[in-house]
Amino acid sequence: MSTTLVMGAVAYAPKVVTIWEGFKAWFREQGLEFDFVLYSNYERQVEAQFDGTLDLAWNSPLAWVRAERIARARGLQVSAVAMRDTDQDLSSVLVVRQDGAAEVAALKGRRVGFGAIDSPQATLIPLDHLRQAGLVAGRDYTAQRFDVLGGKHGDHIGGERDAAVALMAGEIDAAWMIDGNYMAFANEGVLPSGATRILTRTGLYDHCNFTVSPGAPAELIGRFTELLLGMSWDDPAVRSLLELEGLRAWRPGRTSGYAALARAVDDEAFYDAEGKILAADYRY
Repeated sequence: MSTTLVMGAVAYAPKVVTIWEGFKAWFREQGLEFDFVLYSNYERQVEAQFDGTLDLAWNSPLAWVRAERIARARGLQVSAVAMRDTDQDLSSVLVVRQDGAAEVAALKGRRVGFGAIDSPQATLIPLDHLRQAGLVAGRDYTAQRFDVLGGKHGDHIGGERDAAVALMAGEIDAAWMIDGNYMAFANEGVLPSGATRILTRTGLYDHCNFTVSPGAPAELIGRFTELLLGMSWDDPAVRSLLELEGLRAWRPGRTSGYAALARAVDDEAFYDAEGKILAADYRY
């Protein structure tokens, strides 16, 4: 049996190498042999969780949905053991210019901007939100995607930023983005102060988690989880790692915040019940 815990992560930005090299060194200092494999996209990473390559993976919420479906279809089980404090209770906002639509119903016949095709926060969950409000893309409004780096599941926020720029240029009538990016784009000047407002907001949802692969060594997973959850913001040896990964504390994993995304995956025919990719124009 292997004595090294192997984790998968997606290289959505150069800092990913720095982050996981830092975690690798820290885990080894704590006596846990740890290594990681980088993937260019989440689809390959999820598949590697079922061929014995990975013990666990740092998965996007969409990757979690796929991994859970593949496991269930095969009579197996995956679990979410940990996530960041910043992965819990998030929401996405639909932004309009100050003189834009006064209510969601007024989007009929308008152009609505989304992020990448595989972005949970800027495409799939927002599509579901509008669908629940009675507005279906292609029937009631024109959906304009801003596809950036397919396969990264929206980790690269370029699509959201491009949608924000298009909104200010008058090329679209509304733009979806995660609430944190709305504030970030305001700070950057992409969305000038006082020029926009939020038309509607999705319900709360969760983001990334550490997904344990079927058959992963329980002892190593237990030690990994113990060490991870024990990391303290007050410890200078780990604070820089936590800052790079965008959190102050690790939390126990939960899967209760993925319902809207799972519904959107079905309604938009992104994956089937067995985790097979259905989206015909998805390139990763």
